[in-house]
Amino acid sequence: MTDSGRRNLVGITLMGAGVACLCINDAIAKTLTTHYAPLQILFLRNIIALPFALAIARMLGGPGALRSHRPAVHLLRGLIWIGATILFFSSLRYLGLAEATALTFVAPMFITALSALLLKEHVGWRRWTAVIVGFLGVLVIVRPSAATFQPASLLSVATALLYALLLISARLVDRRESVWTLLLYLTGASALLSAFVVPFVWVSLRAEDLLLFVAIALFGTAGMTMMTQAFRFATAAVVAPLDYTALVWATVLGFLVWGELPDHATWLGAAIIIASGVFIILRERQMAKAGGISG
Repeated sequence: MTDSGRRNLVGITLMGAGVACLCINDAIAKTLTTHYAPLQILFLRNIIALPFALAIARMLGGPGALRSHRPAVHLLRGLIWIGATILFFSSLRYLGLAEATALTFVAPMFITALSALLLKEHVGWRRWTAVIVGFLGVLVIVRPSAATFQPASLLSVATALLYALLLISARLVDRRESVWTLLLYLTGASALLSAFVVPFVWVSLRAEDLLLFVAIALFGTAGMTMMTQAFRFATAAVVAPLDYTALVWATVLGFLVWGELPDHATWLGAAIIIASGVFIILRERQMAKAGGISG
């Protein structure tokens, strides 16, 4: 096997494992939403994860990873992350894990649209078509005119929108800062900002839930770390599509823990969204090679 092949294999393995960890993170969050407000879950997860994020940043990024040149930008990103997490955890109270996960797959469509609208980047007709098709997939899952429509579905879609804004906001970060600085300060800023509000929703912790809070912090941190490392070993076109394997993990976990199974509309809509997202990823890679002339 060539060196490039080995790096791709490592990247694929890390991405797959990272996605699995984040799905376990989401499953634990769904369990905890029965007794705790999403904000409290978020706060405790970040407080517990912060020492691990600090150690990872120091180990993989060096001493420089602990310093930020634009702390205000990290506070803004922390605020966006808090909003996205609260919306997603709230959706988990009412939706199946697989359905909520599938709806967040529309994030690449939001990124493409927002890049054109906010950053004035050129987006050609092919990617705009993929964006429109992806949103049609959302409509297939949500079924706004059907008796089975659940308003909570919109919470997952809003999560994808905020997640897209979070990724776009990374361009405001100082270029001297590493990805480990971003991960560390995202965790720290979220913990700091949520600390001001969490007393208003705080309820006493149950002893049997303490291990779940530790687990959600560990799986969340491990998932983000492995997915970040995956992009350092392999190209985005190789590893990014593996993010969609989250639907498989979410389906398995949803069935094993809650007896949930996605209906046919969810599978169809997810397939449409995934196909659109993969097309956008591959199209952007093709454009990058061609110098970004067309879209």
